[in-house]
Amino acid sequence: MFSPQTEAKIDALIAKYPYKRSAILPIIHLAQLEQGKVTEEAIHYIADRLDLEPVEVYEVVTFYSMYFMEEIGKYHLQVCRTLSCMLCGAEEITAHLEKKLGIKPGQVTPDGRFRLSEVECLGSCATAPVMQVNFDYYENLTPEKVDEILKNLP
Repeated sequence: MFSPQTEAKIDALIAKYPYKRSAILPIIHLAQLEQGKVTEEAIHYIADRLDLEPVEVYEVVTFYSMYFMEEIGKYHLQVCRTLSCMLCGAEEITAHLEKKLGIKPGQVTPDGRFRLSEVECLGSCATAPVMQVNFDYYENLTPEKVDEILKNLP
């Protein structure tokens, strides 16, 4: 199902916890990292490894906003939409990204390179507006800074 490296990480996670089911969040994360989304096959596999029913894994996947059962894209652009960011221009940043990429929040560009999302609090209110690209934060954004960020992504 997964690469030998991911299988080794899964084994280590299961061994780390006194109850197998406690490893569910990081194992789902590993599945998504390797496959680009959480597939039905991964849900069944994780359930088998953790001695759970597939519906129990599915419930976790669909509860958390960080897990996706559809393609994420190579770069997941998450623009904070909470009050501090909104007051500092997050709507302008989202509109700029929509125009530049030709997609709306929740969509992936046709080439699979970008997914645009609006998310709740990224916890960087003093440096609003903020965008997270995969696991990296970009703060004090302007449309020009966003263009530079996108241009510098490999």
